[in-house]
Amino acid sequence: MVAPDPSSVRLPGVWRHLDVRANGLRFHAVEVDEPIADRPLVLLLHGFGEFWWSWRHQLGALSQAGFRAVAVDLRGYGDSDKPPRGYDGWTLAGDTNGLIRALGHTSATLVGHADGGLVCWATATLHPRVVSAIAVIASPHPRSLRHDVLLRTDLRSSFLPGFLVNQLPRYAESRLTRRDGAFVGRYFGRRAGAAWKRTDDYAEAITRNRSAIQIPYVAHSGLEYQRWAFRSQFRPEGIRFMRLMHRRLHIPTLSLRGADDPFITEHVMAESHTWAEEFTHHEIPGSGHFAHQEQPGALNAHLIELLRTTRT
Repeated sequence: MVAPDPSSVRLPGVWRHLDVRANGLRFHAVEVDEPIADRPLVLLLHGFGEFWWSWRHQLGALSQAGFRAVAVDLRGYGDSDKPPRGYDGWTLAGDTNGLIRALGHTSATLVGHADGGLVCWATATLHPRVVSAIAVIASPHPRSLRHDVLLRTDLRSSFLPGFLVNQLPRYAESRLTRRDGAFVGRYFGRRAGAAWKRTDDYAEAITRNRSAIQIPYVAHSGLEYQRWAFRSQFRPEGIRFMRLMHRRLHIPTLSLRGADDPFITEHVMAESHTWAEEFTHHEIPGSGHFAHQEQPGALNAHLIELLRTTRT
């Protein structure tokens, strides 16, 4: 079977596709409207095994609320460039910093899910001048995550097994892509809430993401995020990164978690307040791990409230 072309993620809809060059790479990005200079920028960063399309329910809502919402295929995903390296915290934060400037803005609010949320934390810490606020979905601060994985059995048992399997070269890539990306269906099925799984929207999400994970080099790139996160714990670069992350943010920080998320616990999300002075945490009822897709109305209301209070 022929692997999907990267351009297959350029799905038609009420949005436009654009290519943005930043930090030495070409990124594929999507927005609803033509760019309007005086609209504050909201940059949407997806999680593991997904692509920009996971923000389909936010693009229109945030645009209608008066913001310039841009969803990006992260480094290694979708139709963005897929270099063999650069999946460390510093480089990913540099990607976001560069994207903000390449889009013609001096600052942005960052919204991220899972791995995308970790990029939010890193960018806000390492490039504070370009970040006005962050909203993270199922994505605790990396120091809080490390602490709870080491000390709490509930998070360790839900988080570590799959994370460790993904360290295995070649086997993990094959696991993600074989049988037309069937792993993606199981991945979503174990983490999504029951209500969403009964919808056509869920079925479409599975179809889209199963296809996208089979794009050449995407599986390897997506795994490199997790491989660096694990291996760096035992290397000087990772110890140095965690030391740099030992700083408290002084910008509005919104923490969101699906109330039925079996993967990321409420405790580790709430404990992230240690690293943010202006910290607000909300649980989204009726949602699992993918709250922005499962309960977009409730989640968008929280995002818009954050954006309106920080609008400049």
